[in-house]
Amino acid sequence: MSVTFTHETPKQLVEFESPEGHDPVEEALKPEQLQQIAEIFNTPLTGAYTWDYRVQDSRIRKLYRLGKQLNWDPETDINWNQDVEPTLIHDVEKENFEGWHHWDDMTEKEQDAFRRHSNAWTLSQFLHGEQGALLVASQLVSCAPTLEAKLYAGSQTFDEARHVEVFNKYIQERVGLMYPISDSLKSIIDKILTDPRWDLKFIGMQIIIEGLALSAFATLKQISPDPVLRDLITLVLRDEARHVTFGVNYLEEFVKTLSEEEIEERAEFAYEACVISRERLIASDVHAYFGWPTEEARKRVLDGEVMQLFRNLLFQRVIPNLKRIGLLTESIRPKFEALGILEYENLAHDGDIDWVELGKPLFAAQETQTEVLEDS
Repeated sequence: MSVTFTHETPKQLVEFESPEGHDPVEEALKPEQLQQIAEIFNTPLTGAYTWDYRVQDSRIRKLYRLGKQLNWDPETDINWNQDVEPTLIHDVEKENFEGWHHWDDMTEKEQDAFRRHSNAWTLSQFLHGEQGALLVASQLVSCAPTLEAKLYAGSQTFDEARHVEVFNKYIQERVGLMYPISDSLKSIIDKILTDPRWDLKFIGMQIIIEGLALSAFATLKQISPDPVLRDLITLVLRDEARHVTFGVNYLEEFVKTLSEEEIEERAEFAYEACVISRERLIASDVHAYFGWPTEEARKRVLDGEVMQLFRNLLFQRVIPNLKRIGLLTESIRPKFEALGILEYENLAHDGDIDWVELGKPLFAAQETQTEVLEDS
């Protein structure tokens, strides 16, 4: 195995063995170009032993136990042999780009190719985000200050490894095309990984990235025509719900111990993370691939009514959780209001744990999913 270490993020598209019904991509990497590429990052991480092994927070310990009990295996708990359905999850291109000559001049086949690339780009960002979550969770094992947090971070690390595995398998076997990580997603993961403060890692990953993932995955499950992807998302959602609940419950008590200045600093960090996260929905790499002017395409996406609604819906879990843990401060509220997402502050948060829902066995979740699909 050849491993190349680099300080730059690879920007190439990667084409796997073409799934049935897809044409190969001209820009696919050649066999001699394929190799393991490891991008280096440095972090001033400060670890912490904990020598008090008594249970201090029964809620976190219970979440950890649920994580152990509800493990699933991507190889055996998903039926990968289901017929390949169209995996075009993006159906907003027409609304965003209709009337723009770059879209209107496309043939129907070219528009289908654009949707395929948009689909691949979105799923690729999920995969890259899960690797980021894997790296951050592994850091939390070392730097979290209490036993319960270390144990839960250990179980979450395994969850994230499973998520990387399952999205990678899906992309390679069902999509066949992988896009590099977007600049916006890379920037927020870099910030979380390289910040020395353990609680900012919690805020960035457990509240912002995982919270957005919950909303995005729930939407994806509803609109995808591929039963394999729906099954995959059902299982991932179960894990992500525990992760967000863990972050809210753990941070809620910790933030109360901080000074006003420290709270404001963390509130500003959360706001900046949300601003960057809004850009994650813009597939500029896809626009560039098809030769579109990326800034003009970006503006059309941002101004599009459908995308504005979808973008804002993603924050319905994040904003109430920020309020619950005390980071929706008076000084930061106007900034969220300017983003148009402060209206969600009084929606349900993840601080109150629904143990029945989180503790449903695997077969119950699958039966519920089947009922929903049959009703639809």
